Amino acid sequence: MSDTLFTPFSVRGLTIPNRIVMAPMTRGFSPEGVPGDNVAAYYKRRAENHVGLIVTEGTVIDREGSSNDANYPKFYGDASLAGWQQVVKDVHSAGGKVAPQLWHVGMMRKPGTGHNPDANSDSPSGLTHTGSQVLPAPSDEEVADMVNSYARSAGHAKELGFDAIEIHGAHGYLIDQFFWGVMNQREDKYGGGLEERATFAAEIIRECRKAVGEEMPIIFRFSQWKQQDYSARLADTPQKLESFLNVFADAGVDVLHCSQRRFWETEFPEQEKDAKLNLAGWAKKLTGLPTITVGSVGLNGDFFEAFQGKGAEAASLDELFERMEKGEFDMVAVGRALLQDPEWATKVKGGRFDELENYSADALATLY
Repeated sequence: MSDTLFTPFSVRGLTIPNRIVMAPMTRGFSPEGVPGDNVAAYYKRRAENHVGLIVTEGTVIDREGSSNDANYPKFYGDASLAGWQQVVKDVHSAGGKVAPQLWHVGMMRKPGTGHNPDANSDSPSGLTHTGSQVLPAPSDEEVADMVNSYARSAGHAKELGFDAIEIHGAHGYLIDQFFWGVMNQREDKYGGGLEERATFAAEIIRECRKAVGEEMPIIFRFSQWKQQDYSARLADTPQKLESFLNVFADAGVDVLHCSQRRFWETEFPEQEKDAKLNLAGWAKKLTGLPTITVGSVGLNGDFFEAFQGKGAEAASLDELFERMEKGEFDMVAVGRALLQDPEWATKVKGGRFDELENYSADALATLY
């Protein structure tokens, strides 16, 4: 059943050799924001081992407060862009495809951190996730520059020869903060109900499309849960999810990357029909767009347990294969299993399931 994983997939002007996506995993290995030869080798090694599409670790855009760590890679500036140019070259030489993940941490940033420690943090309303007002709400002009910052980075991706871009709209970072009513209390076009709170992301998608042209796919990553609140839900019914996601579909997104902590969990178990669909399954059903599923693929432990120093054991892939055979989603993003073992996809393709490795939390800091 693993054959389904290794069939090509085409979207817009791109054909990906198989359905395996390397999930974005930020490691902080780019001093002063510059990805070096070690970063290029890291991605090349996965491309050499049958990963069809690599989505890079989060790369921060050119707003001064976009990063909370000076070792996170930048997607602006001559030195950083030269580093990403080498990543593209090396991944392509190995037969892979690659997309940068464009990222802004928003209010997840602690004051005094990142590439510009003296900068203010960006946010929808200057509110924390508990609703405390700590900064003034940004002006319309400031919000417009946040939008255009994503587009400027998208333009860099096009110029460098990347195959697609991914916009990070998940996990409680800036775009997701605009979605979240707790943090977005704006009274202009960016605030209001869930659809209105999605306007910021829609504008980013439209401006990125102008920057990359008509042939380059745009992937949008979203989640219900937040790092600040695992139980948070933007849409608690399929109808609300449909209205929310159609904002992105109408804006011109090509693929929805649907982040769950565990891919096998059903999104709306109370629904009698389609009760077993996960978030990617519902997103595909409701929008008709291709979707990527993600969340503890190949492992039995949750991603955030890794930050608590916990490992995870290799788990059966049978359920993943069954869901793919049924067409529930189109691609699968693999994170920690690929971080632990660059040959993960090669082993799966060869049916060498007994060789799949357990995940050690130490892998999060490896140069491998």
